[in-house]
Amino acid sequence: MTDTGRKRPWLAVLLALVYPGLGHIYLREWVRAVLWFGLVFSTTTLLLGESDLPTELSVDALLAASRGLPLEASLALLAITVLSMADAYWMATQSQHEGAVADGLTCPNCGKELDEDIDFCHWCTTELSAAEDAGADSTQ
Repeated sequence: MTDTGRKRPWLAVLLALVYPGLGHIYLREWVRAVLWFGLVFSTTTLLLGESDLPTELSVDALLAASRGLPLEASLALLAITVLSMADAYWMATQSQHEGAVADGLTCPNCGKELDEDIDFCHWCTTELSAAEDAGADSTQ
């Protein structure tokens, strides 16, 4: 049984390493992805002189422009990439945690997710009414 709603935090980090914002696209965080893309674009545009910008849009021209980046621009882009990776990881783990807390239906015996339509845990077969009564008695 697979859960297609779960996102893998390390895949989001790997995608953010390839290009800042790709991890957020994987997480379907569209606004954050556009913000990271815009941050990379604006940083590159501001830190490069007009003579360093490629005049044509080709792979060779982009590679030549990337080789000519000043140290400040390279460090700024590295910092943006690292921050994007950290943000993608944080967003992926937050969405998993929020999903688990939002459901609120976990078995008091085994801790796994429950189906709200049945009155027992389909993982460990604990009857929920008996387990809830035992939990209520132990807290009093």
